[in-house]
Amino acid sequence: MGDDCCSTQLIDGDGEFNATGLENFSKTVKLVECGLSYAVVAIMGPQSSGKSTLMNHLFHTNFREMDAFKGRSQTTKGIWMAKCIGIEPCTIAMDLEGTDGRERGEDDTAFEKQSSLFALAISDIVLINMWCHDIGREQAANKPLLKTVFQVMMRLFSPRKTTLLFIIRDKTRTPLENLEPVLREDIQKIWDNVSKPQSHKDTPLSEFFNVEVTALASFEEKEELFKEQVAQLRQRFFHSIAPGGLAGDRRGVVPASGFAFSAQQIWKIIKENKDLDLPAHKVMVATVRCEEIASESLSHLTLDEGWIELEAAVQAGPVPGFGKNLSSILEKYLSEYDMEAIFFDEGVRNAKRKELESKALHLMNPAYQTMLGHLRSLSLDNFKNRLEGLINRGEGFATSVRTCTQSSLLDFDHGCEDAAIQQANWDVSKVREKFCRDIEAHVESIRNAKLSEMITKYEKQLTETLTEPVESLFEAAGKDTWTLIRRLVGRETEAAISEFSTVLTGFEFDQAEFDKLVQNLRVFARSIVEKKAKEEAGKVLIRMKDRFLTIFSHDKDSMPRVWTGKEDIRAITKEARASALKLLSVMAAIRLEDKPDKIENVIFSCLKDSTVGFPVSNDRSMGTSVDPLASSTWEEVPPNRTLITPVQCKSLWRQFTVETEYTVTQAISAQEALKESNKWLPPPWAIVALLILGFNEFIMILKNPFYLMAFFVIGLLAKALWVQLDIAGEFRNGALPGLLSISSRFFPTVMNLLRALAEAGQGGPTPEPPRQYPAPVSQSFRNQTQTQTLLTETVPDSSVSSNVSSTESGFEYSSSQVTHRRVGNTEETTNS
Repeated sequence: MGDDCCSTQLIDGDGEFNATGLENFSKTVKLVECGLSYAVVAIMGPQSSGKSTLMNHLFHTNFREMDAFKGRSQTTKGIWMAKCIGIEPCTIAMDLEGTDGRERGEDDTAFEKQSSLFALAISDIVLINMWCHDIGREQAANKPLLKTVFQVMMRLFSPRKTTLLFIIRDKTRTPLENLEPVLREDIQKIWDNVSKPQSHKDTPLSEFFNVEVTALASFEEKEELFKEQVAQLRQRFFHSIAPGGLAGDRRGVVPASGFAFSAQQIWKIIKENKDLDLPAHKVMVATVRCEEIASESLSHLTLDEGWIELEAAVQAGPVPGFGKNLSSILEKYLSEYDMEAIFFDEGVRNAKRKELESKALHLMNPAYQTMLGHLRSLSLDNFKNRLEGLINRGEGFATSVRTCTQSSLLDFDHGCEDAAIQQANWDVSKVREKFCRDIEAHVESIRNAKLSEMITKYEKQLTETLTEPVESLFEAAGKDTWTLIRRLVGRETEAAISEFSTVLTGFEFDQAEFDKLVQNLRVFARSIVEKKAKEEAGKVLIRMKDRFLTIFSHDKDSMPRVWTGKEDIRAITKEARASALKLLSVMAAIRLEDKPDKIENVIFSCLKDSTVGFPVSNDRSMGTSVDPLASSTWEEVPPNRTLITPVQCKSLWRQFTVETEYTVTQAISAQEALKESNKWLPPPWAIVALLILGFNEFIMILKNPFYLMAFFVIGLLAKALWVQLDIAGEFRNGALPGLLSISSRFFPTVMNLLRALAEAGQGGPTPEPPRQYPAPVSQSFRNQTQTQTLLTETVPDSSVSSNVSSTESGFEYSSSQVTHRRVGNTEETTNS
């Protein structure tokens, strides 16, 4: 053992505190420099139990040890302290005077209790030295001392978790794992039974102490094994203040610089407390006996048939008269205790009775809580049924909730009164609060479901009343389109909100939530229009072409135009394209707010004048000035309200002009073809001359009907030859090709006509060989068919109609429309 441990007597046998010695000790071991990095270890236990010997071997101190050859007597007087050698951090060991010493006598136990309390108050680790064969003994195991120390310490000091390391000396063959549970159970019982102040009524033992248990072999009989076990135990004190160490809890630790003053004040407080005497022997006896009687009464209560039946019945459901029956059973066994413990100390008797009552109530509390659970469930079911009935009858939601809540809470309170136990003052507020929360949760669920149903209903109503009208307004887009849409949205939204607000009144929402719900419905109405506007904006090119074709191909009376040559195609085209531009400007942005913008002016100024020429050139220059449409945003229009950007408008218009150019060119070609077909008639002056010069011949025909009939037959034959030979069609490709084609087909066509006339005169057809048509006829028909097919494929919106009929004498082909087709940079016009 080293001499640098600075062994010092801190408190002498008379209870005098050695302040000077503590100051010298602190300076010598440089305790002030440690800050919070230090620990205090104390040992307590019966006199002559080997405490000093254990401390010297464990911490290499030099406390005075008992000389066994001189007899067993008091060795350590008061409290000694020393520095533990070779242990980090700095650790201070305190050796306490043993308890139950004959030198102080049976009744002089105040110093023992005070020193033990002092050790518990200032130490991080307290070693409880006890013999193995003393486990289970009341006084030898220091149980009364610990009980009093616990009680007084809670009254004087705030909770500081101290480690209680119980060291079982001279361990027998009984395994430690069998000894430790018994010891821990005894400690827990001491804690549970000790009287606690209100502030620590429910504080567990673990808030004040960490309990550890270890065992050592006999020092006298197995010295080498004892030293080996002590060496292993010594390792646990290294870094004891680290998290998880023996002194890991540092709550309330005093800095090392204030340790001396703190220890002196604590001892002063303990010395001035006069009621710290250990209980007298008769009190100890009363305590043990009353505990036995209370244990027997509690055991009888546990096996009582009435209690067992009641406990089983309450598991199945609510039991009428539960509280009254349970109170009667409890009172029976409390009276039994009073009769047997009446002659013992009144204070102990009453304390143990309260403990018995507390344990009995603790036993009954689960059944009571189960009963409250049944009451809560039953009351909640009644609430749900009542609320559903009132809502189905058309009562206001908030009114129905209030009515059902009041009646259900009243039923629950009556049930709690019936279940209350007379001896207990159990608080049912938490269960009642839980019941109220259940009601609120159910009400919230029903409210949300009803509200969601209402919102869905009115959103569907708005969808039905806005979708088709808005789509119709977009199709007929004009100057007042967005004005009409705003009026429509405002009218339908206000109508829906009026009905919605009336229904919401029954829910009694606060104004903020009410306004939020109404605003959400307004936003939904706007979203319908915005969604439909985005859909229509995606189809704007189709709408523009439809608008153009409608105006271009129909007159003001909505009748299809017939291109007679008198129509001003240029003016009609400008009108149709201006209408398409109007539609484009309407669909360019969302205008649900009545705010002016320049979209229409910009579009018309940049695009309208570029569409006057016929035909429209795809490479038309927009001028050298800055192009307002060369942008991705509209002026004064936020991006979230933009449907078609300026640059997209420009691209759409370019595509639109290209796709509608053919329709305009086709109309122009139809007028030109009509003018060409009118050239087959003689000039008006020739017709007048014929009438004047042929007057005599006209009179002759009138006088002789035969001539009239002959001319009629000749006219029919000429008409048939005209149709069969397709003279107008043959001359479309030039005079010479037409004459050659007609000359080759003239004779076969005449023969076919004569044959048909002969068959008609004989009243029936005559056998004829298979007809072989001249090559030019079939070739011409095939060319016309191919031309019509090509026009139909390349011009989907043009109309080519034809009539072909078959007779016995050949084919009859007629065409009633002019078709126009552009091939490369040339135009081909067909008048059929």
